[in-house]
Amino acid sequence: MREQHPIIAERFPDLHPPFAPQAAVVEANRCLNCFDAPCTAACPTHIDVPKFIKKIVSGNLEGSARTILDANVLGASCSRVCPVDVLCEGACVMHHYNEQPIEIGRLQRFAMDAFHARGGKLQKTFSGTRVGKVVCIGAGPASLACAAELAQHGFAVTVFERCPLAGGLNTYGVAEYKLPASASLREIELIEELGVEFRLGIEIDAGSLAEIERDFDVIFLGVGLGAMHRLDIPGGDHSSIVDALAFIAAYKTAKMIHTTGKVAVIGAGNTAIDAANAAKRLGAEEVSIIYRRKRESMSAFDFEYEHARQEGVHFLWQTIPVGVSADGGMLEFLECVRVDDRLAPIPGSEFLLACDLIITAIGQSPLLELLESVKDVALDNGRVVVERATGQTTNPRYFAGGDCVNGGREVVDAVADGKRAAIAIAHQLEAAHA
Repeated sequence: MREQHPIIAERFPDLHPPFAPQAAVVEANRCLNCFDAPCTAACPTHIDVPKFIKKIVSGNLEGSARTILDANVLGASCSRVCPVDVLCEGACVMHHYNEQPIEIGRLQRFAMDAFHARGGKLQKTFSGTRVGKVVCIGAGPASLACAAELAQHGFAVTVFERCPLAGGLNTYGVAEYKLPASASLREIELIEELGVEFRLGIEIDAGSLAEIERDFDVIFLGVGLGAMHRLDIPGGDHSSIVDALAFIAAYKTAKMIHTTGKVAVIGAGNTAIDAANAAKRLGAEEVSIIYRRKRESMSAFDFEYEHARQEGVHFLWQTIPVGVSADGGMLEFLECVRVDDRLAPIPGSEFLLACDLIITAIGQSPLLELLESVKDVALDNGRVVVERATGQTTNPRYFAGGDCVNGGREVVDAVADGKRAAIAIAHQLEAAHA
């Protein structure tokens, strides 16, 4: 497992530091152990929150972690990256009593950290080997959850991934202060120990799909989304313009550990916030987020916005870029204009924003070239069409989950998709070989 680069570790300490043991027990004792727990209902993977918290109180950290893992094999990652403010903690009944919600995310991390520190392993629910071979294309959270669930039930699973490391956005695209790449890879090691085979650095295309269909009984598509949209303005292809996911991946893999000068980030989603905060922590003199609409229309969560403000990120609302100015190949300015509520440019509002680096976070495109080559799998606006309860596509041999289905939601949603599909795949294979 790769360790954090020391400079990255220094500049990206935990956003929410882990509980000390005594503090965890004190916080766990605040839980009311609701019978019809709204926190469990609010979790896409339906972790039994009162149960795992109660086990922390009793000192049964192994049992607490097992309760989490029974529902969510990526429970450690999700404890760090889930937007708990709008999921489990947002649904906590403590809000009705004007009390702070139980810190479910930090308690979940406490249990999972203890599990990993003791060298805990994932358990198989079936000791033998079942008939049927499954392949997962992509090694992001959806595929990992699908592969782990199937392997625990005795099925042979192979995962193909085009990147050198597995984990998808958990490894490459989540801010380091939320989830270090090493923590993501630690979970993958546990899934490997179940017998899941990972074939990394392999790009799947239309040609290789035919071979995959010959070799495997069922195919799970967990391919995520494609490249970020390009900045379609004059000068938008300048070498000092990088997309946010590439920027985040570069520092997470220690390929780039310093940023200097002034940085402009275009977009106002959670990924834009992560990139802007990272630029500040990596040494940028000034970081500005440019967004075409008003503050209340930004897609980033409120707590992400407040965090960026605390990091010193500036926000330019109702502003759009219209051009890039360079001098002798060196980036100089981002040409901007103010817009009204209808996004129409306001005459005379043009201005130049000095910048040395531009980071774009204006959405990702679907992997249409690959997805359109899959026979009899229906798409809707670039997204794979599935049966919600099973993840099965219009081609009965294909299942799908994660961003290629939902267009880009949370890690925990992808995990839920992968597990649902795995259960349906297991039933299909068992029926076929009964």
